[in-house]
Amino acid sequence: TATLFVKVRLKTKFFYKLPIFKMAPKDKEAVELTASTSEKKKDSDKKNKKTEEKEEDALSEEDQQLKDRLESCVSTIINENNEASVTIGIRQNALDVIVTELRTATSSMTSVPKPLKFLRPHFLVIKKLHADFSTSKDSESIEFRARVADVLAVLAMTMGKPEERESLKFKLSSSKDYDVLSSNGAPSKHAVDNFGSWGHEFVRSLAGEIGQEYNQRVIDGSDPDDDTLFKDLLDMVDVVVPFHISHNAEAEAIDLLIEIQRLKLLLGLDSIDDKNYERICLYLLKTSDFMSDPDDYNEMLQTTFEIYKKQNQYFNALRVALRMSNFEIISELLNDCEDQLMKKQMCILLGRHRVNHEIEDDDEEEFNPLIGNEKLNEFFLKLGQDLDVMDPKTPEDIYKSHLAETGGFSRRRDSGGPQVDSARANLASTFVNAFVNAGFGQDKLMTPDSEWLYKNKDHGMMSAAASLGSILLWNVDEGLTQIDKFLYSSEDYVKAGAALAVGILCSGVRNDADPALALLTEHIEGDNHIMKCSACTGLGIAYAGSAREDVMELLIPVIESSDGGAQNMMEVSLAGLALGLIFVGKCDDSVGGSIVQRLMEASDDDLSHSHARYLCLGLALLFLGQTEKADGMIEALRTIEHKISKYAVVMLETCAYTGSGNVLKVQEMLHQCAEHLTEDAEHQMAAVIGLGLITLGEDVGAEMTLRTFDHLLHYCELPIKRAVPLSLAVLHISNPDFSVVDQLSRLSHDPDAEISQNAIFGLGIVSAGTNNSRVAGLLRQLSEFYSKEAGHVFCVRIAQGLLHMGKGLIGINPFHSDRLLLNGPALGGVLVLLHSCLDLKNTILDKSHYLLYYLTCAMNPRMLITVNEDMSLRPVTVRVGQAVETVGQAGKPKRITGFQTHQTPVLLGVKERAELGTEEVLSVASVLEGVVILKDNPDYEAEEGN
Repeated sequence: TATLFVKVRLKTKFFYKLPIFKMAPKDKEAVELTASTSEKKKDSDKKNKKTEEKEEDALSEEDQQLKDRLESCVSTIINENNEASVTIGIRQNALDVIVTELRTATSSMTSVPKPLKFLRPHFLVIKKLHADFSTSKDSESIEFRARVADVLAVLAMTMGKPEERESLKFKLSSSKDYDVLSSNGAPSKHAVDNFGSWGHEFVRSLAGEIGQEYNQRVIDGSDPDDDTLFKDLLDMVDVVVPFHISHNAEAEAIDLLIEIQRLKLLLGLDSIDDKNYERICLYLLKTSDFMSDPDDYNEMLQTTFEIYKKQNQYFNALRVALRMSNFEIISELLNDCEDQLMKKQMCILLGRHRVNHEIEDDDEEEFNPLIGNEKLNEFFLKLGQDLDVMDPKTPEDIYKSHLAETGGFSRRRDSGGPQVDSARANLASTFVNAFVNAGFGQDKLMTPDSEWLYKNKDHGMMSAAASLGSILLWNVDEGLTQIDKFLYSSEDYVKAGAALAVGILCSGVRNDADPALALLTEHIEGDNHIMKCSACTGLGIAYAGSAREDVMELLIPVIESSDGGAQNMMEVSLAGLALGLIFVGKCDDSVGGSIVQRLMEASDDDLSHSHARYLCLGLALLFLGQTEKADGMIEALRTIEHKISKYAVVMLETCAYTGSGNVLKVQEMLHQCAEHLTEDAEHQMAAVIGLGLITLGEDVGAEMTLRTFDHLLHYCELPIKRAVPLSLAVLHISNPDFSVVDQLSRLSHDPDAEISQNAIFGLGIVSAGTNNSRVAGLLRQLSEFYSKEAGHVFCVRIAQGLLHMGKGLIGINPFHSDRLLLNGPALGGVLVLLHSCLDLKNTILDKSHYLLYYLTCAMNPRMLITVNEDMSLRPVTVRVGQAVETVGQAGKPKRITGFQTHQTPVLLGVKERAELGTEEVLSVASVLEGVVILKDNPDYEAEEGN
């Protein structure tokens, strides 16, 4: 019973001293439980004797025989009376009996091993015997001593004090003795298989003590890199790790190697094969997220990369190489891969990750178009046809004003009432039209004729002309034909819009003619301000992530131009932002040096310009996800004597640690928010967005950050509250989580205009491309609620455009490849929008609304489309369901839950995963996302009757 259980735990250290069946305690004994500790100590000996007597009474005949046998063996090996007739040989035989009993008992850990229980009272006596033999030199005595140490190591697993690591000490002692015997030319047969034969539980216990001992030695001053100081431990590790891996305990093997900082030992093991490499690599990848030290993190990914490569899993090796941002190794991987289909699939992945890589060999015509995403538009249109959404949609189809209770803003205008800010309404419709019909090549406003263009004015005309680029997205050849006529317009704004459209059109697509660079160069070098701004933005969107030197040479002179004035600062900022996106995550010295130099030389007026933030963002994007590589640049920024310095430092730091989940950086950002400022608090707003960026993609951190946001909303000043909805949005891009939508919906009704506007944009980002009906309903209500507020209505319209992006086929989530890879250009595009939202009235609600087109860098079809070897469509059945974390689980657990079976092509949500629903085909890629090449399964046998 429970009472008896507690009583025994108090009286004796181990509850397995009890026989399993006992009577319930008498009342008197139950009262004893409440007695004071001192009384218990006095009576403990008597009680122990009583317990043992009772125990002996309860033992079965078989157990009694085992107990007697073990005790007689112990008395033989101890030889208390020093009888001459008890030789070492006889003692060895007695020891053999104990070893056999222990080994057969420890092989099953479902119940307490009886030999351990019966040998417990003799532990100290056997320890003393081992000490008595410590000076013996003859081989027979050394072997005996080693075997006694083996037995003691097993007994110490449950009887030794944890902090003394006795189990390990005895095992090291026995290993040393066996080595002495080997060197004397008389190796012991007992040294073979001296770990695993004692059972899995013993090896686990030993592995824990090895880690503790290693750490203790390092604390005591041993050099962790010097193997000679740890030779005794490493010899054990060489046995323990293969044992774990061959017994499906890969996670424990890896944990031990991480603990002793010797992960590279994994690469030398023969026990890693095609049956267990996947589990090992998955565990390494997931554990790498929790490595705070960059060297440990890189070592972990490098080890995973080597294992994949060794197993000829080149696609997975490429995924890990991209995770490490190791672009130099791509050529080597592609050359090593002899499987042409695998090579094609790798090229598709490079295209999805926006890597500007060119293959230079006989097959370049086959592979380079895949890296250049030349077929992206073709596949996207096939997806649209399959899902029957090819008909163009008008902005009114999206607003659904007729569903509003009072008709709201749009209806009143159409019914001949007073026109409320119609230029602003038309501008909103332009963007909605551009986002909703993105990539489909046709719409009802811009492609039929250019009448819509002239319903806008100035910058509105520019955005309207640029929307053509979005509508014809990824279709470079046809798009250029349609845009070309506007490049020669007499209106500067139309011409500027056309130039921007060319950049948008080429986003993420590589074309041999390089139209964006060819058409925009003249405008960068010209004197026209608006043309320069649009050409810079166009180049930034077209070549995001490509790290093209020729584009850099074109834009750096714009940054370095020394003309003063607001117009010049705007050109400088937009050129800096474009360069940041083109070299995102590349830590390029020339670009970084130019931007920092310009910030240092700029006057206070220049730095106070509303667009100076984009120059800082451009610098921050250079170091996206590169952790401590940004430290030098951060120190340089601190020397600037202007309030923007703090803002730039926070932005650079948060971008550098994006997705790292670094707890110390999260604390630093919260520390920034602790100060109560009501003005000059831009750095605090950047810190709040930074909280979302640092914990991005790491579920536990993201969860905790959401709780932190509640505190910020309760206790902080207005500037911080304004940034909270944006940070919430960063954590859930294109992933309309119920609780987050709920929180943003509450904030969208906040009395502070900026909080509510940011919350509305937040709703747009969270639901981008999902057609989420709940968000659609909330946005319709908001358009009515704010019908008198032109700024708010504009924000709601843009959010509606984002929600229905690509008619629900295009998302902007920067993660892909089963959430393993973070796409720099995509996150960069979203960050442009977020940092614009920190000062909406001077950016998007003013004349820089065309910066919204930076979202094009993040736009990607959220599709799974399966193709044959010749890239022709091959529909197959797939199961799509919520992704389930399977790391470290035994066997082959299900990787998705709550699935539905569909025919490809299908749409995938952010947290969804797909797997093939038939064994007829095999996929070349290990992750079913985007374009996946299939091959016939050679082992497939069709069922009879089919």
